[in-house]
Amino acid sequence: MSSRIPWRARAGTATLAVLAGIGALAVPGPAAAAPPPESRQTVTYHGYRIDVPADWQVVDLAENPRACLRFDRPAVYLGEPAEQNDCPARVVGRVGGIVVEPISSAGQATAAVARTRRGKADAPSAVSSNDTIQVAVEDAGVLVTAAHTPETESLVRGVLASAELTEGAERTELPRASQPSGATALAAAGPQPGSYLGKGFDACTAPSQAAMNAWQANSPYSAVGVYISGSFRGCAQPNLTASWVTSQTGNGWRLFPIDVGRQAPCTNYSLKMSADPATAKSQGVTAAAGAITAASNLGIPAGSAIYSDIEAYTSTASCKAAVLSYLSGWTERLHTSGYLSGFYSSAASGIKDAASEYNNSAYTRVDHLFYAWWNGAADTNTGSYVPSTSWANHQRIHQYVGEVTESYGGYSINIDRDYLDVGTGTPPTPTCTGANLDFTAYPTVQSGSTGNQVKAAQCLLKAAGFDPGTPDGIFGPDTTSATRNFQSSKGLTADGAIGAKTWTALLSRGSTPTVQSGSTGEAVTRLQRALTAGLGRTVSIDGVFGSGTAQAVRDYQSSRGLGADGIVGPATWGALQSGK
Repeated sequence: MSSRIPWRARAGTATLAVLAGIGALAVPGPAAAAPPPESRQTVTYHGYRIDVPADWQVVDLAENPRACLRFDRPAVYLGEPAEQNDCPARVVGRVGGIVVEPISSAGQATAAVARTRRGKADAPSAVSSNDTIQVAVEDAGVLVTAAHTPETESLVRGVLASAELTEGAERTELPRASQPSGATALAAAGPQPGSYLGKGFDACTAPSQAAMNAWQANSPYSAVGVYISGSFRGCAQPNLTASWVTSQTGNGWRLFPIDVGRQAPCTNYSLKMSADPATAKSQGVTAAAGAITAASNLGIPAGSAIYSDIEAYTSTASCKAAVLSYLSGWTERLHTSGYLSGFYSSAASGIKDAASEYNNSAYTRVDHLFYAWWNGAADTNTGSYVPSTSWANHQRIHQYVGEVTESYGGYSINIDRDYLDVGTGTPPTPTCTGANLDFTAYPTVQSGSTGNQVKAAQCLLKAAGFDPGTPDGIFGPDTTSATRNFQSSKGLTADGAIGAKTWTALLSRGSTPTVQSGSTGEAVTRLQRALTAGLGRTVSIDGVFGSGTAQAVRDYQSSRGLGADGIVGPATWGALQSGK
């Protein structure tokens, strides 16, 4: 049995605007350290010249346009990647590498993380997101994507710092847009993978739209694993954008999002979680926060499951404790934002370890299993590895064949075959620990605003999967960006200011049980907050559906053209959650 770590090193050139929005969450890495002169080679493309280590491979994409952009071995890729790349399904880990491509191939990119200055790329101070740095060198008309690990960040920054422009450089500006282009259409059709029984596949990179269309028409698959986040991803993702997600789910594909981060401490991988359980748990929390941001930026909403990819390991008591602690932090952080947690591993190691502690309250149990057992059986039987009574409620994905090339409609892809039996389950209720959400009024807050209402709004945005950073009560650029993305997802005017409609949509998020006179609990509390915002008057927020709440519900229903019966069912919840 085997398993593997495929991934993207970048979310495609189209995600540059996204990286600009989340860059504030990253901090500049260690000081740049260029390779010494005797061990480097000079590479030039479109007048952009850098010094890279002498042992790095240089790949000319004009000569080999379908070359796989992979970072498990150091390389420089020059030119525009093809729409469809020849990537193996099994690409393990990451070392580092750089892609230099024309800005004209940057797709939907609308902003740069770093720009040219005095003929050089202002790269040493550029932020890194998910261990990826992107720089628009407009004076040479190139977009530079640099992948690294924590260990190789200094080296990669040194390469970027060596950049110079030659006489052959010609200026091309990166396209700008006044607003992120993710209009209302740029969102998944619902939580992913949702409820689905049947075959799927995963591949190192998200296939092109043409390949997805051909496979949808001719293959037995209706679900696809996509590597959305993680700093140990081996492959680039030039196709994976919010519009790609929207197109696939709109066409009926189910997506199972995967994060590839730290590996078990008892392996030889270069990026490992700590052997100390407390530290490992904290690392799991950090990984989940990055995955939530990536999912949000791709339009994959709360209620979706995200799977942490931890490769096979030889289990020991201490290694097992570290892995399960990491997964506890992973799960708990996902739950605070309303996502389900998944765990991918070898059935004989990680999955077996998780199953052995299924009822151990010292660990927070993951919601879904995604297990590698290459026995060729398209089912979700786990044999002796996991009892049939564990994760038995549509909570399993079986990777039953690995590393096979299949061709449909003229498009060949190297894949792993999967069989899914998954359901939506009960998505966890997002929480906002430490923030007061109960106010007698919810005034408009916007860029420059400060105070407890801003902190509440930041917490609610984070819980919705639109991460503004740590809630600090200061409405800055990251909060504005998160607000706009949330508004776009709800079909509201994306002005970046949180007024009555946006407050109503944020405050009412969550489960939608029918509540009426006499009802109590968390759903009633959310209802009372949302009514306070939506009606612009104080509704007592006590979690008890009394006469005052009933009158407020009738007033809201009447003003929104709903049947004014005082009962909050699907129609009323739908209006509230869409910001009406």
